[in-house]
Amino acid sequence: MLSIYFHSYFIRQHYYVIGASKDGLVFVGSQDKGFEELKRIYPSGKIIDDNGRTQFYAQQIEEYLAGCRKDFDIPIDVNGTTFQKSVWKELLKIPYGQTRTYTQIAEAINRPTAIRAVATAIGKNPLLIVIPCHRVVAKSRKLGGYRGGLTMKRELLQLESDK
Repeated sequence: MLSIYFHSYFIRQHYYVIGASKDGLVFVGSQDKGFEELKRIYPSGKIIDDNGRTQFYAQQIEEYLAGCRKDFDIPIDVNGTTFQKSVWKELLKIPYGQTRTYTQIAEAINRPTAIRAVATAIGKNPLLIVIPCHRVVAKSRKLGGYRGGLTMKRELLQLESDK
């Protein structure tokens, strides 16, 4: 059973639940969603509140949300299918302040007809902000979906466009 150490942090007017394993960051929650979101993504995990194991990750997320950090320098420990991991790896290549479309991500992983599957994989990203799925928009440039909600997605894109 995977042990997940978590803590809830109040950062820039919102609560974020952050979870880590012994090997790296496993979860960044949506604004103000709480502990249940973590349990939904890791239903069989052993969940342990431990500020000491998550503080390092929270600090980097706080720096990002304050506009002082553009890249993360933290170990991540995500579980997913080979396809999901290929999508998430591609998301990590999107530069700060830029966006890509679902179609561009599908093409970049050599699966040009898998646009819906790409969107589904993006929706299962457990590391909001750190794996920047907020930088993916529809071909029409509409925002599309986001686990954290469209308000959060708009705020993150605005933060990055201000720098």
